[in-house]
Amino acid sequence: MRDLDSRTIFITGATDGLGRGIAEALAARGAQLLVHGRDAGRAETLAADQRARGATAARVYLADLASLAEVRRMAAEVRDREPRLHVLVNNAGIGSTVPTSGRAESADGIELRFAVNYLAHYLLTRELLPLLVASTPARIVNVSSIGQAALDFDDPMLTRGYSGMRAYCQSKLAQVMFTIDLAAELARAGVSANALHPATYMPTKIVAHPVSTLAEGVDATVRLIADPALATTTGKFFDGTRESKADPQAYQPSAREKLRALSERLTRATAQAG
Repeated sequence: MRDLDSRTIFITGATDGLGRGIAEALAARGAQLLVHGRDAGRAETLAADQRARGATAARVYLADLASLAEVRRMAAEVRDREPRLHVLVNNAGIGSTVPTSGRAESADGIELRFAVNYLAHYLLTRELLPLLVASTPARIVNVSSIGQAALDFDDPMLTRGYSGMRAYCQSKLAQVMFTIDLAAELARAGVSANALHPATYMPTKIVAHPVSTLAEGVDATVRLIADPALATTTGKFFDGTRESKADPQAYQPSAREKLRALSERLTRATAQAG
């Protein structure tokens, strides 16, 4: 089935795990793939594999998502080189114990899980919105998790009583909160935004004891990317293929406003520093 020949789809974290599985599924349907990774060799090998699988094209974009400067550079390259972008899949992330179970910070001094899982994708999405809007109908798919925890806005970087699991769960809820805001912002622009928990403990490098298959997560994510029946669905959180509810904080306008202000402050500060 080659039904995505005219669609350009950007996947972060495409060289491994769920991201690679999504790329393979979309390549078989003829999509033009923009694959993100950190390692040039692995990313180029992936792109070649996807072209062999049937992708209309597969082009590589490199960035370490722990650096907002690299995210900005990558987004600028995409804007300069790509005439269209129909789907942005914000998939890359780190787990509660990978690469470390202890507290760590990004290149910008931001708590690492918040920086990579959420803030890098917040910035990437903001930087690519003009291209998405110019390519409508377009979709944004945020790969989140059913594991969520309310953000502590008095200590969002968790400098006190740090827990890798809490940091991970806060970052994943932040993705959902951003999704809801995006859906409202883009309601009349022809761009949808949805988030999902693709499957429970898939066999990826950030999971020690798998429960679900990778195929389950791939199928659920590709559904949000490409299913025509979901063309007008936006602002939703899915558990696999079922519409679900996120943590209650996601539906509090005041909490989303605080997150938006924090995100804008952090990304502006790093832009000015650069």
